[in-house]
Amino acid sequence: MTADQVEVDPFDARLALRSSGLLAEFNAAGVLSAADVHVASRLGRLGGESDERVLLAAALAVRAVRLGSVCVELARVRDTAAPDEESTVDVDLLSWPEPAAWQRAVQGSPLVAVGASGDPSRPLRLVEGLLYLDRYWRQEEVVRRELDDRLRRPELAVDGALLHAALNRLFPEPQSAGQRLAAQMAALRSVTVLAGGPGTGKTTTVAKLLDLLRTLQDGQGPLPRIALAAPTGKAAARLQEAVTDSAGREAPGSSVGIGDVKASTLHRLLGWKPGSHSRFKHDSGNRLPYDVVVVDECSMVSLTLMSRLLEAVRPDARLVLVGDPDQLASVEAGAVLGDLVHRPPLSGAAVPPGLAKATGTAVADGSRGDDDNNVNELRNGVVRLHHRFRFGNEISSLADAVRANEPDQALGLLRRGGEHVSFVESDDTDHARPAGAETLRDDVVDAARELYASASTGDAASALAALGSHRLLCAHRRGPYGVARWTTEIERWLAAADGVADPSQGEWYVGRPLLVTSNDPDVDLYNGDTGVVVDHPQRGALAAFSRGAGPVLVGPSRLPAVQTVHAMTIHKAQGSQFRCVTVLLPPPESPLLTRELFYTAVTRAEHHVRVIGSADSVRRAVSRAVVRASGLRKRR
Repeated sequence: MTADQVEVDPFDARLALRSSGLLAEFNAAGVLSAADVHVASRLGRLGGESDERVLLAAALAVRAVRLGSVCVELARVRDTAAPDEESTVDVDLLSWPEPAAWQRAVQGSPLVAVGASGDPSRPLRLVEGLLYLDRYWRQEEVVRRELDDRLRRPELAVDGALLHAALNRLFPEPQSAGQRLAAQMAALRSVTVLAGGPGTGKTTTVAKLLDLLRTLQDGQGPLPRIALAAPTGKAAARLQEAVTDSAGREAPGSSVGIGDVKASTLHRLLGWKPGSHSRFKHDSGNRLPYDVVVVDECSMVSLTLMSRLLEAVRPDARLVLVGDPDQLASVEAGAVLGDLVHRPPLSGAAVPPGLAKATGTAVADGSRGDDDNNVNELRNGVVRLHHRFRFGNEISSLADAVRANEPDQALGLLRRGGEHVSFVESDDTDHARPAGAETLRDDVVDAARELYASASTGDAASALAALGSHRLLCAHRRGPYGVARWTTEIERWLAAADGVADPSQGEWYVGRPLLVTSNDPDVDLYNGDTGVVVDHPQRGALAAFSRGAGPVLVGPSRLPAVQTVHAMTIHKAQGSQFRCVTVLLPPPESPLLTRELFYTAVTRAEHHVRVIGSADSVRRAVSRAVVRASGLRKRR
């Protein structure tokens, strides 16, 4: 198929009308956006490159970053270059260059640096068959180098008897073997990746390992300086609350409690640098002053932010990265947590001798360690938590079926239903009013009444708790299954109900649920934070947001960009938990419908999850995985 065989609308804003050749063909087919084409064309003009095969490769590298990958693998890009959801073009019919000749053309281009030692002034870099925008290759190298250096270091020196006694005190139960292993790894190694699904006790483990590290240092000098961080304010607040609660509940006998440790967003931890959107006050020349840095919800951390963090952490500090690798990755480029968990064993790294001795773990490749942890993962500093301490069995079983790519099992669990799971099966034919709308309306109105009752009395803590009682989650932002359409529908329901917020009272009406859509370091609010407008007895309408030490109140005039959040995308819901969740699945042909998306949605619920959608949508969601290209999994 050539460019002149693709039907072109001259008024379509998605088209780069002045492009020609392969760029025009792939743009018209919906594989490349107009922005991808314009960037590649500009690079060609600046670098003196006219070979349309090279320009196509450059456009695909730009497209890869836009869609979340760090790079593009030219030999396989044909299999992953799906067009946009409105395109009907078969990508196999496009004029793909012959792979070997394409690779040679790219390798010889003045735009492309080849290998790690290639010309740093060139905008593209080809390494081991992967084509990067050079900036992202450099960020990936920072992550790889910093983590690999940490993993290859000798075991940290600790008092063995004191370590053993503290572990016995903190982890006396047999079911906490995985948590004990993670805490011991953090004590003996300068980097630990703590991976596990919801309910596996990750934050409890964090609280106990911090207690352990302070216990090991108690009486030996100053207690370690500890930083807790997460990508969003909401996630940081949840981390702070969970660690504080766990410290008081699980380790009451500790003489070195961690109640004084405060959590913040990653952006706030690194420090705002005036005049820059991608650099921070703390970097390789101005390191963070902490001895222990713990970062939660790492699945949400992009490659760029992770590289900035690793540059800023002191080489002698302990780093603990926590998260669920099966969740959706960052909306920006990179899937760093998943890459770190699934990468091959690093040469030159070994299970710390103290850990192997204490757990009886053999160092042979492929053997199993304590709590079913693979030794190759332990060599890479990865500890997985498997035992679930919370969640109804039905939510847990559904999440496991989704994660394990078992579509029939997941559908069977949904159809069987129960106290914690329900399924409203739809045939996707009635976009205007899908099945389950009445039940959804009842839940939305009840939650709105509870929210308004607290907000109208100025009780910010109760209002924020009510904000998490129920949430509608959508895969799309627009369209019949999107957030915009359902926000309008919910506002119509609320306008007809009694005892709920009244939007006619103005923009900052009491009880309005808020979603922050931009970053503002000055007020410590970031994209994805949620809050609610409350009626303060002395100051009137204020926006309340959760923080570890309690709610913070912000005047409306100081808020960054916000929107009303009766419904939210599943991406925005990451880092949040709600008592009850309704998941609205789009039709099976939606390209956003993936295993990671469905798993993330299901695991946002603490007590009950309701899924509305067709059987085909469920099967498609479970069976389709997100594929993000990067070099972290390939290098050893």
